[in-house]
Amino acid sequence: MKYVIEHFGKAFKWHLIEYEHISKLVGKENLIFTNVKGKKDSLSAFGEVKKESIAELCFPDVCVLDPASDKILTPEDCRRFKYLVFGGILGDYPPRERTKELLTSRMPNVETRSLGKKQMPTDNAVYAAKLIAEGKRFEDIAFIDTIEIDVRKGLSVELPFRYVESNGKPLISEKLVEFLKKRKTI
Repeated sequence: MKYVIEHFGKAFKWHLIEYEHISKLVGKENLIFTNVKGKKDSLSAFGEVKKESIAELCFPDVCVLDPASDKILTPEDCRRFKYLVFGGILGDYPPRERTKELLTSRMPNVETRSLGKKQMPTDNAVYAAKLIAEGKRFEDIAFIDTIEIDVRKGLSVELPFRYVESNGKPLISEKLVEFLKKRKTI
C-alpha cells in the first residue's frame, strides 16, 4: 500500500513533525507527498515528493480518505486499492469538510472512504488506515478522543481530535509534544 499526502497550504513546523512521524509509521518507501509547492527538500527525507496534485497524476486504484464519505474503509477495500490519499489540510475545529471541498470535488470519479466522522491528525488517520490495510477492522481499533497536553505549570493545550490508542496512550509524536511545550504562544 502507498500512502499519499495531498499537501495544502504552507508547510508549518508541526506539519514537518507530523510528516516525519507518518514516514516512521509506514516507511519512507510507502509515502508520497503531492501538491508540494515548496519545502520539497525537507519532505524528501520522509518520502517521495511530487509538485503535481494527486488529481493531475492519474494514479490507478486510488481511494481518497474523506471524513464526509459514508463508507468506512475496510480490509477488503485495501486489497482493491493501491493508493490511499489523505488531505494534509490544516484542521479546523469543528471540521468544515475541506477534504471534500479541496480534493474529492476535483476528482469526480474517485472512490472515497472514511475513518469515521471524528477528525484525526493526519498521522493518526494514516496509521488507522495502515492497521486496516493489515487486516484490522475499523470498529476494532481503539481511539482516544480529545487529549490534553501539559505544556508548563498551570497551562495545558487541548487537542480536540481523535487519536489511535497505542499501549494505552494516544498515538502522538514525542517531537510534536516537545514542540507544543516550547511554543511561545498557545
